[in-house]
Amino acid sequence: MKTSKVDYFGYKDCLRLENSETRVTVCSQAGGRVLEYAFRDVNALYLNQAQEGWRYQAGIPPVDPCGGRFDVGPERVITPHPDLWLGDWTGEIVGEDRIRLTSQRDRATGIRLIRDFTLAADSSRLACEQRIINESDKPVTCCHWSRTLAVGGGICLIPLSPESRFPKQYIMYGPGPVMNYQPADPNIRVRDGFLEILSTPQNPKLGMDSCAGWFCYLMPGNLTFVKRFPVYPDRVYAEMAGLTISIWYNKNEMCELEPIGPREILAPGESATFAEQWELVPFDFPTAAAEVDLDAIRTIGLEYPKQN
Repeated sequence: MKTSKVDYFGYKDCLRLENSETRVTVCSQAGGRVLEYAFRDVNALYLNQAQEGWRYQAGIPPVDPCGGRFDVGPERVITPHPDLWLGDWTGEIVGEDRIRLTSQRDRATGIRLIRDFTLAADSSRLACEQRIINESDKPVTCCHWSRTLAVGGGICLIPLSPESRFPKQYIMYGPGPVMNYQPADPNIRVRDGFLEILSTPQNPKLGMDSCAGWFCYLMPGNLTFVKRFPVYPDRVYAEMAGLTISIWYNKNEMCELEPIGPREILAPGESATFAEQWELVPFDFPTAAAEVDLDAIRTIGLEYPKQN
């Protein structure tokens, strides 16, 4: 294992974790993000070259930051919080395998966020832990919201749960401010216990209530990006449709992979933590005529525990 400070994507003093095959580069500027999650030099994260070195400043039009983002929700009801989403954080190396990012106290919500990233010594497994701290003088209702932008052109595979509330096992947002619980899309199908999103849907944002606790995203670079995370069937999920996962495709440029945590009602001084485990696994991207081997995907998804 090796830790270091590097300049990357126009930012100085980025923090890096690396082992023999995996490299993780984290930036404390513009929202505290992962800019590089690479296996054998193939970066799984989408970077918009027009944003290279971008910094948030009052009076300057904001951007939607690229890379491996994290956030707090629920999406449509939480108070806007640019200090967290766009502002500068502080970063530190806190061990031979761990990096920590700490936000400023958000002026709008009173929330402070701490993100720990821990890389396994012998694999691509990356533990991503976000702690939400209420530093205000009143209760705060919120949830963990992961918003990782992966490279585009991939296939998303989500293991389904028999107890889904949705007739088609997912909902589709839009067109307009509606949620369609009976979507029909030629690029989405259910097969052998999986929801397969084969390409960009007719409307880009989808939501699921799967309790499996993992999903995969197959990338044209012959890698599958696995996300594992805890699910709490007996708790309330505060997204409008009670989602545990959301997926958002932007044409073929990027795909947003979004595990969602349960509702947290934090009294002043209280905190809540949510941990995801990421992994990159070699997997041949299927040809147009081939079908994904779902048994192989199921084996990959269940091969390791959900958390380090």
